[in-house]
Amino acid sequence: MKDHSRSYTVNDVSIPEISSNGCDNPAFQLDETSTQKGGLKNKKIKDNETSKKKEKHMVGFFELFCFADALDTILIIVGSIAALATGAGQPILIIIFGQMTNSFVVTSFNVSTGSAEMNNSACPQAASDIENQMASHAYYFVGIGFAVLLCSFVEIWTFVTASARQTSRIRDKFFFAVLHQEMAWFDTTPIGTLNTRLTEDINTIHKGIGDKIGIIVQDFSTFLTGIIIGFAYGWKLTLVILSVTPLVAVSGGLWSYILSILTAKELLAYAKAGSVAEEILTAIRTVIAFNGQKKAIARYDKNLEEAQSIGTKKTITTNISTGVSQFLIYGCYALAFWYGTKLTVDERDNYDIGTVLIVFFSVLIGAFSLGQASPKLENVANARGAAYQVFKIIKKPRPIDSSSTEGFKLDKLRGEIEFKNIYFSYPSRPNIQILRGLNLKIQPGQTIALVGSSGCGKSTTIQLLQRFYDPPQGQITIDGHDIRTLNIKWMRKNIGIVSQEPVLFATTIAGNIRYGREDITDAEIEEAAKEANAYDFIMKLPDKFNTMVGERGAQLSGGQKQRIAIARALARNPKILLLDEATSALDNQSESVVQAALDKARAGRTTIVIAHRLSTIRTADVIAGFEKGVLIEQGTHSELMAHKGVYYALVMQQNYQEEEPESETSHEETEFETEEENSEISEKEDLYETADLNDLENSNGGTEVAKYGSVRRISNRPSLSRASTKRFSERKRRKKQKKKAKKARVKETLPDVPYTRILALNKPEFCYIAVGIIAAAIAGGVTPAFAVLFGKIIGAFQEQDEVKKSQNTVLYSLMFLVLGVISLVTHTIQGFTFGKSGEALTMRLRSLSFKALLQQEIGWFDDHNNGIGVLLTRLSTDASQVKGATGSRLALMTMTFFTLVTALIIAFAHGWHLTLLILACIPFIIVAKAIQARSMEGHAANDQKALEEAGRISTEVVENIRTVVSLTREDRFFENYKASLYKPYKDTLKKAPINGLSYAIGQSFNFFINAAVFRFGAWLIAHCFMNFEQLFIVFSSVIFAAMNAGQANSLAPDFSKSKVSAQRIFHLLDRKPVIDSYSEEGDKLEKFEGNIEFKDIHFAYPTRPEVQVLQGLNVKINKGQTLALVGSSGCGKSTSIQLLERFYDPISGQVIADGVDTKSLHIQWLRSRLGLVQQEPILFDCSIAENIQYGDNSRVVSQEEIEEAAKAANIHNFIENLPEKYNTRVGDKGAQLSGGQKQRIAIARALVRKPAVLLLDEATSALDTESEKIVQKALDEARKGRTCIVIAHRLSTIQNSDIIAVIQNGRVVEQGTHSQLLALEGFYYALVNAQVSH
Repeated sequence: MKDHSRSYTVNDVSIPEISSNGCDNPAFQLDETSTQKGGLKNKKIKDNETSKKKEKHMVGFFELFCFADALDTILIIVGSIAALATGAGQPILIIIFGQMTNSFVVTSFNVSTGSAEMNNSACPQAASDIENQMASHAYYFVGIGFAVLLCSFVEIWTFVTASARQTSRIRDKFFFAVLHQEMAWFDTTPIGTLNTRLTEDINTIHKGIGDKIGIIVQDFSTFLTGIIIGFAYGWKLTLVILSVTPLVAVSGGLWSYILSILTAKELLAYAKAGSVAEEILTAIRTVIAFNGQKKAIARYDKNLEEAQSIGTKKTITTNISTGVSQFLIYGCYALAFWYGTKLTVDERDNYDIGTVLIVFFSVLIGAFSLGQASPKLENVANARGAAYQVFKIIKKPRPIDSSSTEGFKLDKLRGEIEFKNIYFSYPSRPNIQILRGLNLKIQPGQTIALVGSSGCGKSTTIQLLQRFYDPPQGQITIDGHDIRTLNIKWMRKNIGIVSQEPVLFATTIAGNIRYGREDITDAEIEEAAKEANAYDFIMKLPDKFNTMVGERGAQLSGGQKQRIAIARALARNPKILLLDEATSALDNQSESVVQAALDKARAGRTTIVIAHRLSTIRTADVIAGFEKGVLIEQGTHSELMAHKGVYYALVMQQNYQEEEPESETSHEETEFETEEENSEISEKEDLYETADLNDLENSNGGTEVAKYGSVRRISNRPSLSRASTKRFSERKRRKKQKKKAKKARVKETLPDVPYTRILALNKPEFCYIAVGIIAAAIAGGVTPAFAVLFGKIIGAFQEQDEVKKSQNTVLYSLMFLVLGVISLVTHTIQGFTFGKSGEALTMRLRSLSFKALLQQEIGWFDDHNNGIGVLLTRLSTDASQVKGATGSRLALMTMTFFTLVTALIIAFAHGWHLTLLILACIPFIIVAKAIQARSMEGHAANDQKALEEAGRISTEVVENIRTVVSLTREDRFFENYKASLYKPYKDTLKKAPINGLSYAIGQSFNFFINAAVFRFGAWLIAHCFMNFEQLFIVFSSVIFAAMNAGQANSLAPDFSKSKVSAQRIFHLLDRKPVIDSYSEEGDKLEKFEGNIEFKDIHFAYPTRPEVQVLQGLNVKINKGQTLALVGSSGCGKSTSIQLLERFYDPISGQVIADGVDTKSLHIQWLRSRLGLVQQEPILFDCSIAENIQYGDNSRVVSQEEIEEAAKAANIHNFIENLPEKYNTRVGDKGAQLSGGQKQRIAIARALVRKPAVLLLDEATSALDTESEKIVQKALDEARKGRTCIVIAHRLSTIQNSDIIAVIQNGRVVEQGTHSQLLALEGFYYALVNAQVSH
């Protein structure tokens, strides 16, 4: 019986070698996929020593099911009962097997005693006996087989269904909990980690509460039944065999502990690499403009190296542990057979060969089944670990809970607001006081303007009023009611907010306005758009209100987004209106119209305005001057001017600056600025902040692939947005997506990758792989050798001579031990060689993929299918999945091949008739396995798609959480999220019975095959075609070998995954970018003067080919001149800068530098001659010095040069006053600094490279008056002797330009100097007047 016993064992587990690799793979999968998971645990893991970590970070076993409802519980109970029954089938079979062996032995005794040379006459007389007995045994086999078929089907079906239902519930609850957390929590929780939790961690929980639990119960039942049978049939032998099991158990426990520690470390290392990749991909335009690809790749690789060494140790550990368990198991065989033989001699009455086999196999199968359970127990342990963080967030009490129904709703809201003695510091930086005793009262319907320098607490007051935070001291009242007593959702619904950098969601324009109020009609949407002066530009778009705005509004210019955001705020007809620099992103024309719209909107509403541009707030009823978190003066414009305090100083500064009262406008196209205060952090910021970065949110911020315009970044708001998911309102998007979907599908039917090409990637480790394969081949011979020994040892019982019998059994027992040693050695070698080669491959693939990503042109990143979230997921999972296809997979194939070949040779040599019968059964087994693999495969692809979709939604929401919350749209996004996951959930439920059936067939098939084989074997023995020793050798060698092959086949799903991953990776590696940033082709001019010309440029962004942005742009600048581009939002100003940087190439026309088409210049050389300062600069999460050095990545920039550039950018003194000076870390996306500080560091970064051409895209729009004046002076200095292209809304900053070009509809409509253009009284004249009238 060893055979089947073993067999099943095998099936599910045992033949150990298999498991080795077997476990290898899944293990890899597990670990890596979870890589990102690390992110979250990250910090925690660091904090606790690993030992404590283990107990701390797990939920209890039953707690895993705390989200099961009554139906789930019933399913789990039914499934568990079925699993218990399935588990008992195997040991019961052993009893029959033992009795059957006895019949064979007795028959052969009779035969041999009857006549020494087995003459034919002896055959017939024993024949009928043995055949009759075998027929009845065969019926038992079949009966048990059917029972197992039914029970295992029920077991898997119920568990798969129950786990799908629970997982879906956990996902919903988790996302719901995240949506309703208070802001302080987002400030300190890295955003990336939340998405990891939603995908990776919940998938891990799903794996741990599904069919794995059923199989564990089944294994446990096998164990119990086996032990009980063992004691019932022969307690002495049972005790001896059991004496070995503690050893096996202890060694297993020890190894799994070591593995868990290594896994945690590995996750941590991959999480670090993932966050580097995320930072770089979100800032892709900055990286490319500054030729920072090499630096980025080096940073990424450095993090991968650590993960590689840990991964190697992990593989070695896994394999050694398998080898040790093999050794112990073979040692156990040796002991049992030796002692069993002794007992058949010493206690003949109690022990015969049948009893020895029954005891031996039932105990062994029992023990094995525990072994089989261990990888599944690991899944459960992983699930308990993952559930710890997930459940913690679900159950976390929410001090400010937007889903709460508590609090009362006033019948009529008048809009009287009062701040009483407010003290406040951000929870992420408790040591920096932002507000220090703020007292302020605002009458209903009044407009109050808050003014003051950066970081004085203006934006903070707005955030406190929306209850993003609660102040620890003081109270805020609305109509006399403390806002903490009001219903939070009702209150927020009555507040409309327009912030400096509006966040739009990836749906249509109408959909975005509808987020202001769900039940708004189309007519009201148009009305709101008209009020916000957005109607005209919307009607010019091809799809009008149904135009998709792109991820975070990337398809629109800043001014357009701002107007849609205003329309969205007006749509809810709020009683209280908050305008945080609401018009700063507009050009003058739009600005004056929007300002008029806002003035109209303010009527009858209590309005709080924050603005740097003081001209926009003169008409406010009250102006409140802030300084260092305290209100120090308030009154009307004229009163405060007379008072000559803070306000007076600010006005004088601005007037001094503007002969024409220029607006602080910022810019349309390139989006909104990072006004420093805008974000909450902002205020924290200036104060700086030795704050601990951890707090800082690794969060988000993010570049946006901008449509018009430069890199857009969504501010430092910690949780505000990030290049996030694109996608929303499915229905509307559908049409557009259909085309895309087709494309995407094309992508999924990726070019077929020959296996040899996957292997070629591992070429440098070829020696390792060769050694590993040789070891695998030797290991492959162990199973057939075992089968032969097994047959021989049973055959030895035919021996009549007791002495000879014991000599033979001792010899065979020792041979078992030798097999154990061989197994241990070969596994250790495989672990070492494949660990090395597999991890080297993973690292190589990640590194190559990352390098290839950075090589793609910007237009590729604009594509919906290459969202940053999608790219990061691929980077983390694809490489680790390909690993499963190389070394360890080759080893498995080799091992299987050698096992099968050796086994077949042995089998044919000992009895070809029976071998043929068994071989005839094998196709059935393979078909059963194939069905199983198939049902898994289709599954994976669909799930992946749906999860990416859900990931897009969750990323978009989490990154823009402040906007979602202030719009009170949490429920809407929650519904969208649920809807995106509904289909895969339904699919899983449909597939459950199929999975159950395929598993059941695999489980029960062996029973039927055993019946056939032994029935036919009995006939062969009866007719003297073979003896029973040969029968056992044939049976066990073929069956074990087939099991082995089956096991290898069971890894097929992993293989299919790794193939798809390999195809994706090669698809990326083979892609030839339209503009190749790594290209070494092209000329480098000896001396670059800086003469730039745009010649008849036509251009449309690749993602919106139907919208022509530039339509025949012609403009020329000679060296040393300054060209200023002006014009309304979306006219193509920033686009021209992007074409010069070669982020895109024009459709027709030429961009010429020093008389040469830029396309024929060396691309990195060209970019190194351009210094770009964007409206929203992106800084990297490293020190100030490193950020400035980033300006020139071609050499090492000295500290003197850094300081010189900082002085030129007027930031040196500020840096010197920081505790760590130039080594101060700036935080994620520069979140620790205010907008003005970041802008100056970005200017220093551009100056460090000593560019021939300086590109200033609204470089000062994000600054308050004081900083602006200083930075403007720095820029004027920097322009000397350089060609300079400036984009600015604020006309005062460009009056002294050599050429001013007015762009409209993508072409230059007039150009000349300031005075020439004023004399023309054309477009420019109108723009200037619009500003002056202001």
